[in-house]
Amino acid sequence: MTPTTPTAPTTPAAAEHYDGFLAEHYTWMLGGDLGALAAAQRAQLADWGVVPVVPGPADGSLAVDLGCGPGHTSLALAESGVDLVLAVDLSQSLLDELSAHAADVPAIRPVRSDLRTALRELVRPGSADAVVCLGDTLTHLPTRGDVAALLNDIAGALAPDGTAVLSYRDLTVPLTGTDRFLPVRSAQDRIMTCFLEYPEDYDDYTVVVHDLIHTRSAPEGAWTLHARSYRKLRLAHAWVLEQCRTAGLRVVREENGAGGGMRTVILRRAA
Repeated sequence: MTPTTPTAPTTPAAAEHYDGFLAEHYTWMLGGDLGALAAAQRAQLADWGVVPVVPGPADGSLAVDLGCGPGHTSLALAESGVDLVLAVDLSQSLLDELSAHAADVPAIRPVRSDLRTALRELVRPGSADAVVCLGDTLTHLPTRGDVAALLNDIAGALAPDGTAVLSYRDLTVPLTGTDRFLPVRSAQDRIMTCFLEYPEDYDDYTVVVHDLIHTRSAPEGAWTLHARSYRKLRLAHAWVLEQCRTAGLRVVREENGAGGGMRTVILRRAA
């Protein structure tokens, strides 16, 4: 399965960070087992009403996974009976990983594309049964205006009975002191921590994420630190909900994560 490229997009800083630094660690960060991650995500999608609990017969259904990463959500959608899953990301490394895992899953089509144009380029208006944008992908867009435009694109792509799901972190309230250190995962040979910095140069617009990964090649070997940084948007939950309503998306359910400010919103096209 070869990823296709409808355009030659300008790669945002977040995509460069993932391709050049995080991609080799990303599946490990999530838990390390894409099959188990896909199974858990499938159950979550069914609970949200995005896919049926029991897959039905082929009906030409279309789903779009924006910011698919290594593809556990795309795999979950395909395993739930979706006929075509457009798995969209800018990281070629992560798309290659998905292609390897989905070699025998014809429903999945990996696509390297910029989220700011992907839906308009790839999806006929009113034809998508589901559009998901999970894992804090929204905050990777360059500007809040890009977020608002994407929400309009999602509304335009959805079928009348389609469902959209967004998950993102509300980082508008600055963390202080040691609360700025966020453990991600640890193992015998690898430890990852994020450190959040709230610089004054962008006022309340972005947060700088410093990803710190310690690795060692042997159980008793020395630890080596690898570190890189990039900026994320600070999106207020109330602001995102207002942009959804402006775009013509109706909120049908909200969930708050246990930590880290993660919000999940399930949406349908407004009548």
